[in-house]
Amino acid sequence: MSRALPKYNKRRVVVIGAAAALALTGAVVVNSALAGESKSSGATNAQTLASPGTIACPDVASQLPAIPATAQAEVDRNLALLQTQIAEANKRLVDTVGQGGANFVQNAILGPLKDKRVSTIDRIAISIGRKGTKPQGLDALAACALNTGGAANAGGAANGNAGNAGNAGNAGNNANTGNNNAGNAGNAGNAGNAGNAGAVGTITCPDVASQLPAIPATAQAEVDRNLALLQTQINEANTRLQNTVGQGGANFVQNAILGPLKDKRVSTIDRIAISIGRKGTKPQGLDALAACTLNK
Repeated sequence: MSRALPKYNKRRVVVIGAAAALALTGAVVVNSALAGESKSSGATNAQTLASPGTIACPDVASQLPAIPATAQAEVDRNLALLQTQIAEANKRLVDTVGQGGANFVQNAILGPLKDKRVSTIDRIAISIGRKGTKPQGLDALAACALNTGGAANAGGAANGNAGNAGNAGNAGNNANTGNNNAGNAGNAGNAGNAGNAGAVGTITCPDVASQLPAIPATAQAEVDRNLALLQTQINEANTRLQNTVGQGGANFVQNAILGPLKDKRVSTIDRIAISIGRKGTKPQGLDALAACTLNK
């Protein structure tokens, strides 16, 4: 009996030691898990507090006419790009909370988004027009607005749903965005009228398309591309007008915006005339349409 007792005690010590080690390991795992959960929860709350709202844009797809089969793939690509642009703008909205002044969202997010949408919408119209009737007036759908009433949704986006292009990307198709808020998004006339809010006016240019002769079929695509480029140039000039309020002297707008815009338009209009002249009668005197004015 005296010899068996030490062996029993040794076993007991080993078992107790193993149990203690297991308990210690469990405590470490639990503490680590709690630490990770606390950190994640804090990050989520910090993002939820950001809630800057969401960007609402008019739905383009529902305003399109019948799409020729040969244009369907290109139209679909550009419609998808419109959704990507909205998702990127919403992400930038969340990432830049608290930055800039009163006009930061308009100048740094909504303005550039509108410019991108104008170009993309123009490509949609041009692709449809190659084999069908080119839709008119789609540029009115380019301007978007900040919907601060969607702050709760923005919080969801900040919580990781921003990665859900299904949610952020659905800004165009979401009934609350494209339809119910069409009053707000459609009033991007109001958001787009930041030009009026800033009391700087807008840049007005002569219409080139209405002054063109019959366009040969082989030149139609190139002419359309350059007409779209003319519109893009005007939009960029208006954005620059907004972003440079108060800069320079009395001749700043003429020297830094209207002058360079005229030079760009001369080159673009010349390309239009040349493309028409390859298979038809080259139009003359279109350069007179290059100069633009500031309309206050």
